[in-house]
Amino acid sequence: MFENLTVKLEEIFSSLKKAPSLNKNQVEEGLEMIRKALLEADVALPVAKKLIENIKVKAIGQEIIRSTTPGQMIVKVVFDEIVKILGDSKSELNLNAVPPVCLMLVGLQGSGKTTTAAKLAKYLEKNHKKKSLLVSLDVYRPAAQEQLNILGEKNLIQTLPIVKNQLPLDIVKRSLSAASLSGVDIIIFDTAGRTQVDLSMMNEIKEIKSLANPIETILVADSLTGQIAVNVASEFKKTVDLTGIILTRVDGDGRGGAALSMKFTTNTPIKFIGTGEKIEELDIFYPDRIANRILGMGDVVSLVEKASQDIDQEKIKKTEENLKSGSFSMEDYLNQLRQMKKMGGMDGILSMLPGVSKIKKQMDNANIDESIIKINEAIILSMTKEERLNPKIISASRKKRISNGSGADSGAINKLLKQFKMMTNMMKKMSKGDTKNGMNPEIFNQLK
Repeated sequence: MFENLTVKLEEIFSSLKKAPSLNKNQVEEGLEMIRKALLEADVALPVAKKLIENIKVKAIGQEIIRSTTPGQMIVKVVFDEIVKILGDSKSELNLNAVPPVCLMLVGLQGSGKTTTAAKLAKYLEKNHKKKSLLVSLDVYRPAAQEQLNILGEKNLIQTLPIVKNQLPLDIVKRSLSAASLSGVDIIIFDTAGRTQVDLSMMNEIKEIKSLANPIETILVADSLTGQIAVNVASEFKKTVDLTGIILTRVDGDGRGGAALSMKFTTNTPIKFIGTGEKIEELDIFYPDRIANRILGMGDVVSLVEKASQDIDQEKIKKTEENLKSGSFSMEDYLNQLRQMKKMGGMDGILSMLPGVSKIKKQMDNANIDESIIKINEAIILSMTKEERLNPKIISASRKKRISNGSGADSGAINKLLKQFKMMTNMMKKMSKGDTKNGMNPEIFNQLK
């Protein structure tokens, strides 16, 4: 998310930081480049205009012109204004009501409401120890109710049993009774969507809201639709007074304009972002952390939090012990690859690191992509336990067997073995305190 915008802003800031001082014309030229970058990232025109106006008032001030580090000062001003646009702080879900607390998800068809309902239930279970009941009110789309039930069964989340030909309002009444009897804390209503906002959909949602009296009415919007998502948010805000927004598919959105525009346009906080298809890939929306990522400063705090949640600490401890003893094996390497996948793969980790665009350029130049992790994992899984512990015994005949089992050619297997050898040698040196030579750039070449 924001990848395109981040790259352009980093280039603009880089040129500004090189200047020992800045005059008014230089600042205005920089702001014009920032404005164009925002518009190219699909940020709504009124939002880009307001952002630049706010930045200009502070950037043209004497504190910037006379500063010994004017480039950094401009970055700070831009950061502060982006945070204001996105919201000054994270917006928590309001769960302060007598159970069962009702949450209603609304949005267009295909925005990801059903998957998000299950993700939200899992998030509440994991982080708030709350038991949820999933309720599908989509009686129009074929198999919509079955889809939610399948997600519930797969992830051990309670769902309301389906009664054929029952209307949405009757389903709401039945769910309220069922929730009281079963002792659930939260009811999550997955409402029906349409391909576009229409009068009948809005009337139905108003009736459902009146009956269910949800404490939160949350719009689920697909970030990839850009300005369409912003327009949809405005329509729903007028009709049902949204309390929050969840942006889906942000992992595929390189522009990020919808996120910057929605809060400003609707004055409704973005509460979560969907970062992938897996049930756990729903993240709290932190405006300051997102602003850091937009400006290429990374999001190390979120990376550390994600690592503490996703990484198996016992396996990490065991790997560290093996490193110290010089017995790092392919088994350890396989564990590292799997931990990386849990954290969203290379792209997921790199997106949170400072200077991400430069790192990505290095990877692009070296032809490194996410598929390498999968290929290497397949190769290691095709090895015997003995081969994983001692890769030196892998002969030509063994490579042929591994190739047949993994689907990888001999070239890929040779590259992995060479890369692993270089990695173990480097780690042995580091474990002995020899870090003067740093990381061997040849490792990047071996990943090609």
